[in-house]
Amino acid sequence: MKSISTFLIILTSCIMTAQPSPQPTVDVTGEGIVYVIPDEVTISVRVENTGKNAKELKQQNDAVVSEVFKFIRSMGIEDKYVSTEYIRLSKNYEYNTKTYNYSANQSIAIKLTKLDKYEALMNGLLETGINRIDGVAFSSSEKSKLESDARKKAVANAKMKAEEYAGVLAQTIGKAVSISEHQSVNYPQPMYKSMAVMADASGDQQTISPGEMEIRVQVNVRFILN
Repeated sequence: MKSISTFLIILTSCIMTAQPSPQPTVDVTGEGIVYVIPDEVTISVRVENTGKNAKELKQQNDAVVSEVFKFIRSMGIEDKYVSTEYIRLSKNYEYNTKTYNYSANQSIAIKLTKLDKYEALMNGLLETGINRIDGVAFSSSEKSKLESDARKKAVANAKMKAEEYAGVLAQTIGKAVSISEHQSVNYPQPMYKSMAVMADASGDQQTISPGEMEIRVQVNVRFILN
């Protein structure tokens, strides 16, 4: 029995000795940033009304929304760039008057692929009767390509860092053994005039500026250290 135990201890020691030591590596984070001027914008507008009669209120909202869609089509904007985000009809209790009233609202998102149509679109929408602007979001039609460019820059940046670390130690880096990515896009936040001012604006006035859009990619890369 003792000889068997001794044999197992020797065998275990041999196996542990035979296992290769972990490969030394260097872990770095690379960053790639690309800037672009947005060439698209998505506008979220809302038609909202309140009243005592739910049916009449819904009909009132529907009439305005119908005019909104007619105007959008007259601007030559394709249906695929127009979507209803939500339709709501809610009953609310007024504590001061101890009565109920209703609120009807519908939100519509319109994507413009030509920014020079923005002023005309907004002025026309106001004339149709919209009474809320929920948001203006800029984007780029080249987003996929720009993301690819940012990734390449990030990996090149990671490799440069790894080579610098290894060079100080009189060593070199080998192949990459793992890569993970973190991506973020910083969209410009537009500043636009109030609805009252926009309603009075003539067609040659500028009420927004798209600014610059930043696409940033970070990658964590592990290289073999030779």
